[in-house]
Amino acid sequence: MERELWSGLAVFAEIVEAGSFARAATRLGLSASALSHAMRTLEGRLGIRLLDRTTRSLSPTGAGEQLLLRLRPAMASVEDMLAELDQARDRPVGRVRVNAHRPAAVHVVLPRLATLAQRYPDVAVELVVNDGLVDIVAERFDCGVRHAGGLQGDMISVRISEPMELVFAAASAYLDAHGVPETPDDLGAHRCISYRHTSSGALHRWDFVRDGEMFGRAVPETFITNDADLMRDAALSGLGIVCLLRLQAAPCLLDGSLTEVLPGCAPVLAANHLYYPSRRQPSAAFRAFLEVMRA
Repeated sequence: MERELWSGLAVFAEIVEAGSFARAATRLGLSASALSHAMRTLEGRLGIRLLDRTTRSLSPTGAGEQLLLRLRPAMASVEDMLAELDQARDRPVGRVRVNAHRPAAVHVVLPRLATLAQRYPDVAVELVVNDGLVDIVAERFDCGVRHAGGLQGDMISVRISEPMELVFAAASAYLDAHGVPETPDDLGAHRCISYRHTSSGALHRWDFVRDGEMFGRAVPETFITNDADLMRDAALSGLGIVCLLRLQAAPCLLDGSLTEVLPGCAPVLAANHLYYPSRRQPSAAFRAFLEVMRA
């Protein structure tokens, strides 16, 4: 709808509500002549008279009454929506959409959501797990979570975790049958459990650390999956050696169902960062979510 037409309809409703051009002009902070011009323009645009005006009185015509019957509920609905937007800006309420890679979703974001729910019960979270790079603006996410170095440009970035340590591990039954590798080069004679990135289709490269330097090695890919929990379960069943987050493997290492191999050779992943568009005005709900994630 034309902006001038919207403006004219609002002026018309205000004039009828106020009962005179002078009182409506005072309410709107305009001159009576400006309102008179707006009404003439509106009636000319619609091709019908909306107000009966005399020197002493003002009232809507039949057509004006019919228009007001539709116009008033619509304007009230818009006012209610604007009030809700004001509330969303000032009070944490509404949904926050987050796109995170799986390790961050499981080990960083999810553990903090109970605190968010306790502090801000009116904030809902939609957490979408995606290991690839995502255009969070085009996909209508409020924010994304990725390792430093994998962030989109023109974003505000906030660190929300420490670097994440990896570990190589296998079940005792597998190591008893195949031996324990002493160096990364020994993995060429072992069965290895590998991860394939769903978005890119690429296999996760096995990296190693020696004397502070990182290097890669090709390993036999005897079992491949795109699910980290399935990788852990495959290792528990004796399918081979796996590379996991130490956080994920910790319970199994503690109870002895998995044994760490090649200690000191596993690299450390960069810290996770939450990022969001620098040009978007954040809602109160998002500011609350960010507060909890930073903590």
